[in-house]
Amino acid sequence: MPVNIGMVSLGCSKNLVDSERMLYKIRERGYKLVTDPAKANVVVINTCGFIQSAKEEAIETILELSKLKEEGTIKKIIVTGCLAQRYKEEMAKEFENEVDAVIGIANSDDIIDVIDRVLANERVIEFKDRHELSLTGKRIISTLPFFTYLKIAEGCSNCCSYCAIPMIRGRFRSVPMEDVIEEARWLADNGVTELNVVAQDSTRYGEDLYGTSKLPELLRELCRIDGIRWIRVLYCYPERITDELIDVIATEPKIVKYLDIPIQHSDAEILKAMGRGGSEEELRALFAKLREKIKGLVIRTTLITGFPGETQEQFNSLAEFVKDMEFDKLGCFPYSEEEGTKAAQMPCQVDEEVRAHRAEIIMQQQQLISERKNALMVGKTVTAVVEGYDRWGECYFGRTQSDAPDIDGKIFFDSENKHSVGEFVRVRVTEALDYDLMGEVTDESAE
Repeated sequence: MPVNIGMVSLGCSKNLVDSERMLYKIRERGYKLVTDPAKANVVVINTCGFIQSAKEEAIETILELSKLKEEGTIKKIIVTGCLAQRYKEEMAKEFENEVDAVIGIANSDDIIDVIDRVLANERVIEFKDRHELSLTGKRIISTLPFFTYLKIAEGCSNCCSYCAIPMIRGRFRSVPMEDVIEEARWLADNGVTELNVVAQDSTRYGEDLYGTSKLPELLRELCRIDGIRWIRVLYCYPERITDELIDVIATEPKIVKYLDIPIQHSDAEILKAMGRGGSEEELRALFAKLREKIKGLVIRTTLITGFPGETQEQFNSLAEFVKDMEFDKLGCFPYSEEEGTKAAQMPCQVDEEVRAHRAEIIMQQQQLISERKNALMVGKTVTAVVEGYDRWGECYFGRTQSDAPDIDGKIFFDSENKHSVGEFVRVRVTEALDYDLMGEVTDESAE
């Protein structure tokens, strides 16, 4: 009888790439993969441990699956990923009865050996050096088949005072350019048309290997790959956005005019305390330059409210900054006090309710900005990629270049013709919602 293996991947897109590499190894070993964990004999949980809400989600997932194990549906549970890496001893002890293996992020390379051992009723607690994690490898694409994430680096060396990633994932390590290109070609050969380039800091790519940022050169090489249609760059640090990078994004037609630039705050004192540097004036100048140089650029950013010491005046200044900048996309999160980080030891911790309330204010502001920007799209025709058909709404849905997968809005549209997932169509926008658009397919070619 075949052994069924299920995978639950939590957290970010970079974690998802690790999960997909494990899935490939599992399938090659001859195990049967199942999408429903409840139908699996062995479940691998690839956890996130970035902030408190992510840790809670991971623990809830472990407990839910352990109930199925008690009922006899699931036989073995393996836990890996950031939460396991961060809380080695605690995880092994607290889930002694529920979990059969707790392994570090680098041990995911050995997932077959771990599965074999737990099936032989061995409890596995192992943590290799996190820097030994393989930086490349074949994958099973678990997203929609036409798009995926291309991880170009592992770890982080920025050491922001609020962030536990360097403690969990280790120092920043770029994937050699030839390996990135080889993986991208393999993805294109397997039907991927949209690459979303990711790293903890994409703009730092190549500094550790080549002595300088090689992101612009890498992007130009990716643009030469046949079959790739859209290339999106995520997670750029503002101080590392060079004129060369701006020029590449502006001139290469395959690179979508979209940048994810997490700034976290606009106040110089808060930014310094965060270990990020910069100032409101520098940020204003950068965004003005980007919008001038890159026609039609969509900018997404991320903010943190309630960082230790943030005064009402500093928050008001941030809110005013957001109004002025009119970011196209924005996510705002209350500060999460993470043990082991410098920020957790800082005086003047802001009350949790105040943190959350301030985040709500920013998101309410952003909703109005998004509504205004979406209203300006009515009557325009855009290219969209089909993601599926909504049976309840009786219409298709997809994304435009202005929307990154999983985090941004959708465009819903009617069509007299049948369309397949991954197909590119031209859609005339007829209605604007808060974050989404409505429209209808035109006869224009999307080629």
